[in-house]
Amino acid sequence: MPRGSKDKYTEKQQRKAEHIESSYEEKGVSEKEAEARAWATVNKQSGGGERSGGSGQKKAPEQKRKDTKGSARRAVATKRGEPRKDRSLESETKQELLQKAKSKNISGRSTMRKGELVQALKKAS
Repeated sequence: MPRGSKDKYTEKQQRKAEHIESSYEEKGVSEKEAEARAWATVNKQSGGGERSGGSGQKKAPEQKRKDTKGSARRAVATKRGEPRKDRSLESETKQELLQKAKSKNISGRSTMRKGELVQALKKAS
């Protein structure tokens, strides 16, 4: 069996792993490799053992809310097309650079390459 005890997994997860394992074995994968792949699949799909007392650090509720709030703000800013303050010009997409160039009335921006847009925006600032 792959590393670690499987006691923390639910019955459903264990059945699922057995089913996946047998499927791999039917395809000619070795027993050991089939078992490793099966548990990796279960972990990927369900996040590991779901019984209480499992390993892993859980975030405090206030930290989780804080992280979620910050993430939501970044997502809203991205959807609106607002520039992100934590990114350099080089890491922005060409589309974002074109928007900035348009707002600064840089002529010839539509034919510029990304590097040229970065230089023009730095020069205009």
